[in-house]
Amino acid sequence: MTDFRLPETHYAQSADASIAYQVMGDGPVDIILVPGLFSHIEFMHEMPGYTAVLRRLSRFARVVTFDKRGQGLSDRMTGAPSLEQRMDDVRAIMDAIGSAKAVLFGFSEGCPMSVLFAATYPDRVSHLVLLGSFARSKDRQPDDVWQQRCDEIVQNWGSGDTVKTVAPSQATNAEVIAQIAKFERLSSSPGALRTLLVLNRAIDVTTILPMLQTPTLVLHRTGDARVPVALGRAVARSIPGAKYVEYPGCDHYYWVGETEAMLGDVEEFVTGHRDGGDAELDRVLATVLFTDIVEFDPQRRDDGRSSLATSARRSRSTRAADGRPPSRPSGEEHRRRHSGDLRRSRPRRTLCAGVRLGRAADRPAGASGPAHRRDRGEGGGYRRHSGPRRGARDVAVRLERGAGVARGDRSGRGRRVEIRRARRVRAEGTARDMGAVCGERPKHDPEKCEAVFRKDHA
Repeated sequence: MTDFRLPETHYAQSADASIAYQVMGDGPVDIILVPGLFSHIEFMHEMPGYTAVLRRLSRFARVVTFDKRGQGLSDRMTGAPSLEQRMDDVRAIMDAIGSAKAVLFGFSEGCPMSVLFAATYPDRVSHLVLLGSFARSKDRQPDDVWQQRCDEIVQNWGSGDTVKTVAPSQATNAEVIAQIAKFERLSSSPGALRTLLVLNRAIDVTTILPMLQTPTLVLHRTGDARVPVALGRAVARSIPGAKYVEYPGCDHYYWVGETEAMLGDVEEFVTGHRDGGDAELDRVLATVLFTDIVEFDPQRRDDGRSSLATSARRSRSTRAADGRPPSRPSGEEHRRRHSGDLRRSRPRRTLCAGVRLGRAADRPAGASGPAHRRDRGEGGGYRRHSGPRRGARDVAVRLERGAGVARGDRSGRGRRVEIRRARRVRAEGTARDMGAVCGERPKHDPEKCEAVFRKDHA
């Protein structure tokens, strides 16, 4: 497993201002995330979901986040910066990281600036993604309503009041409100915020949208409480050839709520395909042991025992070969549980179990030898027993070989195993596939995983 480390903050010089930025991933495509009204690139990693979104994007791209001048870790300004100055900041960051062409991913108030940049420097923008966008700020609220709302935001700044519009699904979560309150205080002061609100009120790029020649993807949530969905639809209609996608939900922040569908659409739009986005995976070596009871005949008798009883003995043999204590369920339960029994364990342990079962299956029916089961002895140990063995025709032991993928969330739900390139060997009527499977599974606590494994196989 590899330990994830948060990206470091660097600074790019844009005229007389230092612009703070971070880089995550090393993919062949550069994505520049243009923030909204306020941001703080270091503290935002403490907000649930934000880092996960960046990591998802970094699977196929080099992701760049930054604080606009006057916000977060970038230099504070005495006045309000213009859209042209903010465009120069983006260009300075691209030059600093050596990016000749990038995907601009604009969010909220960052969308109009992204549109202006793409129209001014089309040779430096490969794709344009607009999330929660609008073309003219005055379309969001009438002047009198906006003035009242502006006063409320400034007056309550630092209390987390903006959660009502940016993340209404979390409006009753005291922990989230406290985080957003701190986020507000770190991002901007109340006076600087008022200046930015007045500047943003004058934003209008409606005449620029029809001039865009950059491939554009417009994304919006249907219940967005900060930017009405009708404004996003209008932006998409005004851009030639733009693709428009809506998602359910009321949160304005893109890292709150369901995000995989949206991020998958972004990946497909930028790269032409999507690889899916389950939980973060680590590559591990695992082995799959599959045992099956073949030629099952309820009428058959052997040594005075029914086939069901024989299957019970065979299952105890499997448990003993795998190094686990014996159990005593009924013969019918054994037939139901162990006809097609799939076990996952450490490679060496499972391969040894497969070899032992294979040797047992190759012995003639009724032959004696080391027992298939071990009973608990004194001192907590086990003692071996001897007994009759079944013929090779009655037991099939298979080890699947190939590239297996186990996917699921951190709790293990939704895990599936895919087996490829199986190799089949036949010996004395017994089909066996021998080998190991190299797969992936979600990150986990090794001690917890071992405890769960022992519990499942107790």
